[in-house]
Amino acid sequence: MPKKILAVDDEKHIVRLVQVNLERQGYDVVTANDGREALEKVASENPDLVVLDVMMPYMDGFEVLQNLRRNPNTRDIPVIMLTAKAQDADVFRGWQSGVDCYLTKPFNPIELISFVKRIFKSMDDAGADGGRYDIS
Repeated sequence: MPKKILAVDDEKHIVRLVQVNLERQGYDVVTANDGREALEKVASENPDLVVLDVMMPYMDGFEVLQNLRRNPNTRDIPVIMLTAKAQDADVFRGWQSGVDCYLTKPFNPIELISFVKRIFKSMDDAGADGGRYDIS
């Protein structure tokens, strides 16, 4: 069964770019266009990983991430931030909030795919060891 990834961005062309590239790699991709919809999709779809924008209506990516990390059912879902917010303070806030990877726009889809594969491989390796994964 393919891994399920939730792609969240208010820019439809970015969501489509992420979706197409990940689907070509064999992943099952569901999408959301804002933070509230993202949390609804996490609850209904149980994704294995979330690719998350920061600047979105209703609830920004940092709020979504904090909600995911506070919930025992979702706190271990890996999150890749994919955002135009590239200032050091934004990157630091992402790491502090518990992001697993921080990519800035414009992005190379090959780089995104590489991080997704590394996260899943680390999760598989950690599962064999019974520990937390590490993509470093």
